[in-house]
Amino acid sequence: MTAKADASPARLTFGKKLRAARRAKDMTLEDLAEASGMNWSYISQVESGHRNIAVDNMWKLAQGLGVELKELL
Repeated sequence: MTAKADASPARLTFGKKLRAARRAKDMTLEDLAEASGMNWSYISQVESGHRNIAVDNMWKLAQGLGVELKELL
């Protein structure tokens, strides 16, 4: 079984919203990684639902995008 198949609906929803917000801001994974202080490969795994992300990291990503966390939930 793949990690994506095991991903919860909440992880998949957050990942899709994160990716959409990043793309809407015309940011690459590398841009968001730099802005949030996180690793681009970790962000990629979050976007695809492969990682279960902590609330603190959700907040960092929202800050890096310049959006409210609630927009990604």
